[in-house]
Formats: sequence, structure tokens, C-alpha cells
Amino acid sequence: MDDKKNIILAVLLTAAILFGWPYISNRFFPAANPPATKIEGGKTVPVAAPGTGAADGPVTIRDRALVLKDSPRIAIRTPKLTGSINLKGARIDDIVLPTYKDTIDKNSPSVRLYSPSGTQDAYFAGFGWQGEGLKAPTKDTVWTAQGSELTPTSPVTLTWNNGVGQIFEIRLSVDENYMITAAQKVSNSGAGAVGVQLYDYITRLNASKDPDTWTIHVGPMGVFNGAANYDVNYKDLEKGPSSQSFQSTGGWIGFTDKYWLSALVPNGNTAFTGQMRKGDGTRFHTEVTLAPVMLAPGKAATQTIRLFVGAKEVKTLQAYERAGVPLFDRAIDWGWFYWFEQPIFALLHWLFETLGNFGVAIICLTFCVRALMFPVAQRQFASMAAMRAVQPKMKALQEQYKDDKQQLQQKMMELYKQEKVNPLAGCLPIFIQIPIFFALYKVLQLTIEMRHQPFVLWIKDLSAPDPAHILNLFGYLDFTPPAFLGIGVLALLLGISMYFQFKLNPAQMDPMQQQIFSIMPWMMMFIMAPFAAGLLVYWITNNCLSMAQQWWLYRKHPVPAAAVATK
Repeated sequence: MDDKKNIILAVLLTAAILFGWPYISNRFFPAANPPATKIEGGKTVPVAAPGTGAADGPVTIRDRALVLKDSPRIAIRTPKLTGSINLKGARIDDIVLPTYKDTIDKNSPSVRLYSPSGTQDAYFAGFGWQGEGLKAPTKDTVWTAQGSELTPTSPVTLTWNNGVGQIFEIRLSVDENYMITAAQKVSNSGAGAVGVQLYDYITRLNASKDPDTWTIHVGPMGVFNGAANYDVNYKDLEKGPSSQSFQSTGGWIGFTDKYWLSALVPNGNTAFTGQMRKGDGTRFHTEVTLAPVMLAPGKAATQTIRLFVGAKEVKTLQAYERAGVPLFDRAIDWGWFYWFEQPIFALLHWLFETLGNFGVAIICLTFCVRALMFPVAQRQFASMAAMRAVQPKMKALQEQYKDDKQQLQQKMMELYKQEKVNPLAGCLPIFIQIPIFFALYKVLQLTIEMRHQPFVLWIKDLSAPDPAHILNLFGYLDFTPPAFLGIGVLALLLGISMYFQFKLNPAQMDPMQQQIFSIMPWMMMFIMAPFAAGLLVYWITNNCLSMAQQWWLYRKHPVPAAAVATK
């Protein structure tokens, strides 16, 4: 029937809009963060790139352990960070996250985020100054350290005298989480005034190994003038223009991976120029430049900047945001449904902390969602039951007016009115479920809190696809099926639950629609197989609760008399 076709079309269009909106908005409605410009020769031109102490020349890739031994270092030790500061160049280029492992294997090494220049996955941050005529420290400058170890209770000060009247200091401190603070001071004891300009940088040798998709932004990002910018990725910088500049008052800039973040955060509402650019080879840089300062003889100036290097833990990011880092939790690409995903995450995380098992927390979350939607679902199932009851009359009308479509439609509308049924009433919960499902999908895909969380038996990581593939006999055959054939136990249970759920629904009068609904569960089984196991756990639980609710409703409300009269 045309009504049913319209319903299916409406559902598909709604899903397309909801799931495709992030791409559409980024493609056609980019965030309003204009690149920094200046007036030159009567024309508006982009701001030139700042001087770069970040750039290294071509290097030979060497073993990390050997590179770490090549320069003097100061250890970093906090509950969530370990590593070292390179005194050559005043770089933080050795950071490991001891509370996170690379894989779920018990012998897996901890996640390494920073690695020094000259290693396979070089990734580091540095602090410096520039100024015309200023003898500033470079990447080869060896600093003197006061302090033997950087900890939350013991800061470290790096000092360098340029020999011509200026002394440079970097006082580094770190908190219990992932934020390092650098107070950069320049003292001028020379005979004349000097101009100094602070710039700091983050450099990575290669693009992130995490995929940059339409649902998850990976690459350069920042917050400028109160708006999060996800518009620039690695491919943009490779294709050109090779640099993007932004002027902002307050904000931050850096690189985001799926679960990790490295960002420079100017202090308070400091005005700064942020730049994302492609360097030599496969290098990428994000940089912060502050306004220049003119130092008279005998004067000193201190400017402070912070460096976040660590995991994108929701509560940690939100705590920094409350402490003055604007929109810091937007380092997680929540997308269009930010307002909806936040309460879902908060409830899910509270359930996890209470119950101790993320899979059980997802099941309980499903119960909570179903409880909130119970009145709406009751209307849906009541409508479906009524449609089921009038099907004999509908079939009789189809037989009677099979050669007169216009008359058939008129009689069908009269039947709906007479029996007080609405074929569209059953669609409301579907429209409500789509944003809930998408929000949960984003939460499960993005939040590090679910990473490597086990459930039961073979499900050791709810953020990864079900590893128990049926086609290789659950690992007994030595091959890994391609993603679209990687049907696991959870995907099979999803297909079965959807099949029985559809069997409880009124049969479609149109044979074509009936065929579509009969194959849809098995299509969804293949489509959902590569998704996170946690998402499938939610969907299977939701299907089971829907079937239980339908069964209860059909028992509570027997077939109406309208159906009996046609038998």
C-alpha cells in the first residue's frame, strides 16, 4: 500500500538525515572560524607562518631507546604520565600513559603518545621564542635544569643564557592528570630594548593511525573564539593550502586522535594566533603564537601556556573546562547530538561505576530507555494490534477494489476512521529511537571509558566488534573473514531477535513489502556485524524488551470484535 511505502520512505529519509547530518554540516556549513589575516599593500592577506623552531631537517629513523639516550633528560612521573623532558631543545617528547594498554593482551605495553624526533612515530611538543634580531634558543640549544624530576609536587625550571644579555627560563609544573603548565620568562639585562614573541608547537611525524570518518574527527583541531573547529584534517593540509591560521581570544589548538589528545592552551583569555600546517615530508604542526613584547633593559616578562597530553576522559576534560579551558570536552567529536549524548553518557557511566560491568550497564541503560518510552511504545503496539485486527477487512477491500486504486484508497481511509486506527501511529517510536540509537552509537564509539571493557565469556572489549566469527568456527580455522562476512554470535542473535520481532508485527498486505521486511533482519545482521559489540548488546536487549512488551499487550488486549466479524 502507498501508506506503508510512505512510512518506509519516511523512516529511511529520517535515518539518512540523522546519520548524514555531520557530513552535510561540515561540508556545506563549516564552523565560522575565519583564518587570520592582515592588511598589506592595501590588500587582505593571510598571516604568515611564525618562525619555526619546530621544524627538524631530514632524519634517519632509529631505535627509540638509542634516541632517548642521546640527550640529557629530566624524568616525568605522575599517576597518569611517565616519560621525560629533552633538555636539548626544551622538548617534551617522551610520554607514556601507564593506565592504558595498547591491546587487551595482559602483556601489552602501555600506550605511548609522544616519541622523540628521529623515531618511527615521532610526536612531541616544544616551547620557544622568536624576535627580529633576538638570539633565541633553537632546537639544538641545551638547557640547564633545576630539579631532578617533574612530578605533581616538584616543578622543574629550565634555564638558558644567550650570552648577549637575555636569560630564558621555562618553569614546568604538572598536575595529577594530563596538564603540564609552562611559565616562560625572558629577562633582559642587555644595554638596549629587545622584542620577544612566545611561540609553542606540537609536531607529529605522521598522520594518526585512527581513521578520520564522517562520525569521528581525527587530526588538527581547536577551539577559536568560542567555537570548536573540526574542519581541517590531514588530507586538507596535504592537498593545500598547506597551512590554516586562526586568530582567537581564548581557546586551544592541537591534534586529536580517537581516544587521545595533545593540545596547547594559552592562559585565560589570552589573544593568540593558532596555526595548523603541513611541514616537510610527512610532518604536521600545530602552533601557538602570542603577541610580541618589547623588553626594556632591566625588565622581564613571563607568559604562561599549558600543554594537555593524554586520554580524552570525559570527566577529566569537563573538569578542565570548569577550570577555564573553553569547550575542552569538544575534543571528543560528539557531533550534532551533543545535548543528547551527554546525559546518555552520564547515565551509562554512572551505571558502570555502580555495577562494575560495562555490558551489564548497557543492558540496564536499555531498560531505562525502554521505561522512559513505555507510554509511547504502548501507543505503537496498540496501533499495531489494531492494524493486525483489521487486516482481514483490509484484505477483503484489496480483493474487491484491486482494479480501482483510487477507490481502494478511499475505502481504506474510511476503514481506518471507522475502526479508529492510524497506520502512522506506529512510526513515532521509530523516529524517537533513531536519535537515541545514534547518540548511543557515538557514545560507545568515542568515549575511552568503554575502551577495552569486557562483558562476559569471549567478549573482552565492548568497543571492538564481536571476535567470535562463525565463518572461521570461532577461531579454530586459521583465517579472518572480511569485515562484511565477519558474522559473530552477537550479530546472529541480532538477526534472530529482529526476525521474531517482525513476526509479531502485522503482516504486510503488499507482497513486495512483505519480502522487504522478511529479509531486513538478515541484512541488518551483516550491516551491524562490524560495529562495536556494545552497540549490538544494546540492540539485542532492546529487541527482546520490545517482543516482551508486544506479547504482553496482545495478551492483555485480545483481538477486537472488528476482526471476529470478518471470520
